[in-house]
Amino acid sequence: MPDHSPLIVIPGIQGRWEWMRPTVAALSGRRDVRTFSLDVDDGHPDSFEAWAAEIDRLIDATGGRRATLVAVSFGGLVGVHYAARRPDRVRALVLASSPSPRMALGAWERRLIAHPRLLLPLFGLRGLQRLLPEVWAAHDSVGARLSFMARHGWEVLRRPMSPKQSARWVRTWQDRQAELLAACARVTAPTRILIGEPALDRVVPTHSSLDYLQLIAGATVATLPRTGHIGLVSRPGAFAALVNEFLDDLDDSRTCRTA
Repeated sequence: MPDHSPLIVIPGIQGRWEWMRPTVAALSGRRDVRTFSLDVDDGHPDSFEAWAAEIDRLIDATGGRRATLVAVSFGGLVGVHYAARRPDRVRALVLASSPSPRMALGAWERRLIAHPRLLLPLFGLRGLQRLLPEVWAAHDSVGARLSFMARHGWEVLRRPMSPKQSARWVRTWQDRQAELLAACARVTAPTRILIGEPALDRVVPTHSSLDYLQLIAGATVATLPRTGHIGLVSRPGAFAALVNEFLDDLDDSRTCRTA
């Protein structure tokens, strides 16, 4: 049956919700899905507070019902910050291929955030190198792989990321690592960590995502097979099934406790 409690999808470091359009569609089969782009922080002195205010706005628009946050990659840090600050508004938290707050940046990433526009072409080439193996694994035929790449590539071209904004968000994360680590300890919502296969996620190492099992009390993990970092868009139906399974199990356990 459809569940009309809100589900809010938080995008990754590229910032555009439109890149996750297949995911939003798959989750909408059973959920009241809301989402936003990270550039709502434009002009705000505190990006995390701007994102929290936007999540508040989306929840208020549903009548103030407690929401499930599905936070993707960098968006996991946004989700953790919100869940720690607004525990009464968060029903559950899903962190999909999210980096640990204490994940250290490599030399390449440090150069990239220092010169985001200059290195954008290299960033694009490196991204293709990292993502092609998992696109190959996620689909069974050359036609399906090419079709996915064409659709996703068109969305990326239509809604380009801002290298300057993304670099600023990463710097904000690095500057607030201690605060975000402390926030993890205050998360009380049931939390599920979703990861791809370790050999296929070449963007955020799965061991960094699994750090949340130590940082958030009671967190559990599930793996989306045949994917790496972008399984939510390369296999959106399977991704939605894992999210729905987690939420259904929560509902069943709550029903048992109140019976």
